[in-house]
Amino acid sequence: MTAATIVALVLLLGVAAYSCGGGTDYGAGMWDLAAGGVERGDRPRRLIDYAMAPVWEVNNVWLVFVLVITWTGFPQVFAAVFSAAWIPLTLAILGLILRGVGFAFRKPTRHPRSRLRFTALFGVSSILTPFFFAAALGAIASGRVPLGSRDATIVSSWLNPTSVAFGLVSLAATAFIAAVFLTGDAGRFGAPDLVTYFRRRSVVAAGAFMVVGAAALAVVRFDTPRLFAGLWSGGALLFTLGIPVLTVLTAVLVGRGIPRIPRVTAVGAVGATVFAWGVAQHPYILPTSLTIEQGAAPSSSLNWLVLVVVVAAILVIPPLVLLYRLDAMGALEADHDEDLKPRGST
Repeated sequence: MTAATIVALVLLLGVAAYSCGGGTDYGAGMWDLAAGGVERGDRPRRLIDYAMAPVWEVNNVWLVFVLVITWTGFPQVFAAVFSAAWIPLTLAILGLILRGVGFAFRKPTRHPRSRLRFTALFGVSSILTPFFFAAALGAIASGRVPLGSRDATIVSSWLNPTSVAFGLVSLAATAFIAAVFLTGDAGRFGAPDLVTYFRRRSVVAAGAFMVVGAAALAVVRFDTPRLFAGLWSGGALLFTLGIPVLTVLTAVLVGRGIPRIPRVTAVGAVGATVFAWGVAQHPYILPTSLTIEQGAAPSSSLNWLVLVVVVAAILVIPPLVLLYRLDAMGALEADHDEDLKPRGST
């Protein structure tokens, strides 16, 4: 395995990590938006606030990681993607900022109407950000990102059937994984009514993920036949088949009230979605104009980058694992001014 292949694999792992970690946060924002009015949505929103607060900013580390690896390891790819797909990427980053504003300001805001506005800002931005990030990936996957800057591709590169399909799959995946995680969080916070609330939504979201995924495959079949063929051959086939298996397994486990394991299977389903795309377009990093080897930085830069990644993994991954572990155990719970028990309970 060459240094370029190793860096490409690390890049794909980073995208998968962000899809799962950041996707859980985005999906929580979607469920927050769908929770209803001030009174009706109060308890689900409080759970979302409590569940996201300890670690939600940490998930954006993966986004920075992906950007750094791309511009260092594959500078031609970075330039081409940001030239052809700068519109969806700009909208995604804008949504990332606005959802942070909405999340940060809604809790201290006491006026119900103003608080609802910040809630809407948080929720809508949580939809726009993953959609446009995925649309940019769809531009890459469909081979619509050329080398160099061409004005004719600025819109068509990302506003096409494959990019839209990628965006909708992203929304379904984030809603699915977030509902699964929130089901576990409701149990951790001792809110059985919210366990039932999000358990039902986990099952529905799993079904939606399956339906949207099947529809996306049909779109890709006609719009990007090369990618479709790749999904059903070689190593990508394992991931393609693993997506529905893990999704159904997650729905069954959640429906039966089995704790912890559904989180693992949900992460597996979303991660498999990313890897199915990445492996399907191998050996290209920009189909069909640039292979991984052709787009890689000089070997001296790649060797140093691999060394840096190894050192970073040793220094960063253990603290991240500990952080997620402490959060799952409830050891990072903040001092809340109210709990999640139903009113009138003891």
